[in-house]
Amino acid sequence: MTHHGPTIADILAGKTAKAMPSDRILPQTALRNYFQAIDNMMKVFAIRPDDKVLFLTDPLLDRRVVDAIAGIARGRGVQTREFMAPTTQLTDCPDEARALVEDATFVIGSWYASVNAPLFMKLRKEKGQRWVKITYFRNLDVLQTPQARFPVELVGEITRANAATYPRGTDFDMHFSDARGSDVTIHFTAEMTDNLLSGNRWRGKTMADEPGCYVHYLPSHGPNIYDRETFKRVPGAVAKMEGILYPQWAIGFPKPFEEKIGIEWKDTEVMKVHGKSREADILRDMIVGGKVTELGCGHNPKAPRYAIYPAGSNAAGALHWGINYATPSNYIRRVMPNWEEPPKHMDLVTMDSTVKVGNRTMIDNGFLMALRAPQVVEMASKYGDPVELLEAFVE
Repeated sequence: MTHHGPTIADILAGKTAKAMPSDRILPQTALRNYFQAIDNMMKVFAIRPDDKVLFLTDPLLDRRVVDAIAGIARGRGVQTREFMAPTTQLTDCPDEARALVEDATFVIGSWYASVNAPLFMKLRKEKGQRWVKITYFRNLDVLQTPQARFPVELVGEITRANAATYPRGTDFDMHFSDARGSDVTIHFTAEMTDNLLSGNRWRGKTMADEPGCYVHYLPSHGPNIYDRETFKRVPGAVAKMEGILYPQWAIGFPKPFEEKIGIEWKDTEVMKVHGKSREADILRDMIVGGKVTELGCGHNPKAPRYAIYPAGSNAAGALHWGINYATPSNYIRRVMPNWEEPPKHMDLVTMDSTVKVGNRTMIDNGFLMALRAPQVVEMASKYGDPVELLEAFVE
């Protein structure tokens, strides 16, 4: 019998073939998504009627972000104040801002110094000052994205499930590998693990409703699977660490590396950069002698995997290796003069690492195993299809 209908080639030539649903988002769906994101935002900015709210901002921050948060505060009977610095790249609190900071109970900061300036850390610890870092909320339009509407409670549950991966009460090795041949080991002691996991973020606290808290909005960045909190930020304390990493990309480079560039470590210090490309030369000049201060892991499966600026990728299971070095990088100053971080810091990125903690797998080829923890799947089921929520990644 002769078939007289169009062939597949005919259909494709006419470009009418379709095997997937339309990617058009209907207005009513967009509106529903937007208000889900706003609800998330209002939970994170848990401002109380008796709070004294302070913004620490910079000139490049979208003013709509400040107005939106100030509107939440105004709705709760709170007037806000603001101190604008010339840049986000501050590494400490300016003297002229100290009085405002010391008087505040709730701080929203865009500055790099937000996390570890001595005054800020002291006020969180001794005064219970609550902080929201807005590195990932610099433009109000981000509320239109899947990561903004991903439930903040679910980010917390994923984080707690990942924390449970760490062996407790024993020493162990955290080992990193990938298809390029990376082979890095960080030696953890039981005390290091206890120190690391004691923070509010590792307890899955994604809302600024707890005395002394420090949270990110959007809640995508970290918490770090290794950083200086493992030693309670004691000056000079570093982990036993060795091996070689072949990162896929780095902040400040327009595209992923074509050459297999190797970063050789010893006790968190970069000893050598292996490679012959221009990118390897830049990194060699920049980071040799620098030390890993944070190893960030994404916990939001809707954070875009291949969006690594300004400090990422923050997709669940992607890693960024934050290195601090002594001399400001002229390369960074040229290509990213307005980067949100100072030019003495570099984030290397891997999106396909396998990470073992002792005999447990934390990340398998870039997939965060906590996404399949029973309690995570159960909570995700309250918000929709858990497979779609947790495993349909945004590229």
